[in-house]
Amino acid sequence: MYDNNPTIPGHSKEMDESKQGTALMLDDNPSTNKKSFYIESYGCQMNFSDSEIVASILAKAGYSSTRNMEESDLILINTCSIREKAEDTVRRRLTEFNKVKRSKPSTIIGVLGCMAERLKAKFLEEEKLVDIVVGPDAYRDLPNLISSADEGNRSINVLLSREETYADIAPLRLQSNGISAFISIMRGCDNMCSFCVVPFTRGRERSRDPFTIVSEATDLFQKGYKEVTLLGQNVDSFKWENPETKEIVSFADLLEMVALVHPDLRVRFSTSHPKDITDDVLYKIKDYKNICNYIHLPAQSGNSRVLKLMNRTYDREWYLQKIDRIYEIIPDCAISSDFISGFCTETEDEHNESLSLISYAKYTMSFMFFYSERPGTLAAKKYEDDIPLDIKKRRLAEIVELQMNLSLEHNLKDVGQTFEVLVEGDSKRSAEEFKGRNSQNKVIIFPKVAGVKPGDYLDVKVTDATRATLRGVAV
Repeated sequence: MYDNNPTIPGHSKEMDESKQGTALMLDDNPSTNKKSFYIESYGCQMNFSDSEIVASILAKAGYSSTRNMEESDLILINTCSIREKAEDTVRRRLTEFNKVKRSKPSTIIGVLGCMAERLKAKFLEEEKLVDIVVGPDAYRDLPNLISSADEGNRSINVLLSREETYADIAPLRLQSNGISAFISIMRGCDNMCSFCVVPFTRGRERSRDPFTIVSEATDLFQKGYKEVTLLGQNVDSFKWENPETKEIVSFADLLEMVALVHPDLRVRFSTSHPKDITDDVLYKIKDYKNICNYIHLPAQSGNSRVLKLMNRTYDREWYLQKIDRIYEIIPDCAISSDFISGFCTETEDEHNESLSLISYAKYTMSFMFFYSERPGTLAAKKYEDDIPLDIKKRRLAEIVELQMNLSLEHNLKDVGQTFEVLVEGDSKRSAEEFKGRNSQNKVIIFPKVAGVKPGDYLDVKVTDATRATLRGVAV
């Protein structure tokens, strides 16, 4: 999953705040009887989901959440290691946190997530910026680590697990709009993409008990939520075996189980690996109206040789056939993607093949990056990062420009069409307008209608379009 800090503002997945550091909170004024914690999350949606698990663990340990970093007793940062830029941002934030600690020495500072797993004790021993370091599979140990830090000890737990899924922990929905929520269905990744650190920072794949997932979705719907996004580094490889009956539940089975919770509960999922998304999954999307017609299908490159170097396990022709199959079964499906420019030894002709694949697939949007070598990855060990930065950036700019044009072209085709929109709340620019998304994950802005509130479904006719947003009127 190569996913952090998109190049194009507005071209984003669900809950795109995950691309930038975002403070998550529950209370403005924490109880005087409790200690308080402040948490910032960076990176992919899984990190935001994990922060909600952390919040639940801390709540049981007697902590309340606050947005006031200066008054908090515990400052946490949930980190991403996918790109060097993300790690640099974390280090800058830790410097700011330590300014707070100097004025309030009892404050405990902790690093969570992928960067904690990758750098481990270096944070404690060399940089001395933090008091506790906690990997993605060790959040249950947070109360013990905090207690040790209270006694003046720096503590670390970055042990990876083959079993931990946090299935029994009810996440606290931080900064929630009360309409949409994430549900983590699996952890880890078995795909050894050569550019990616995730298998090393999050461990091997393990899937949650599907009945706990359905229970979580049911609870959310009963609390008024109307949309859930099933999360995993590679959701399509979800596979759970009933320990008693030995029955296998696939991702297609899980999609149907969650869709059956209620017809008014929309179901999304992210992220898919092209090699694992099956016809069974596509037919479930087709058969259930409340499973959204949107698939994020990262390609990373349009050239077969580069894909082989990336260890993506498919070639250009195979990927194009998968695109054809999606449009064949779900003609109105919106597809988005990820691309990396300037991967090791990439030639100009191979870069042009990425451009031609983007044109062929007609993505609604993409996450686009230039290659950033990550220590410890297979690419860092096997290949020379030999493409000059100026060429990487120029190629990226060409990918960005093409995608922007395709996004506008795609959106202009929606003008005059009517979509069912889930109302999410006020638009950013005007309290007189609502914003919502259609099944294809496109944001639509429209004037408010009397009696309509967030969480309602409404038919909206598109009247205008930009490359990032549709505008319309309620029908």
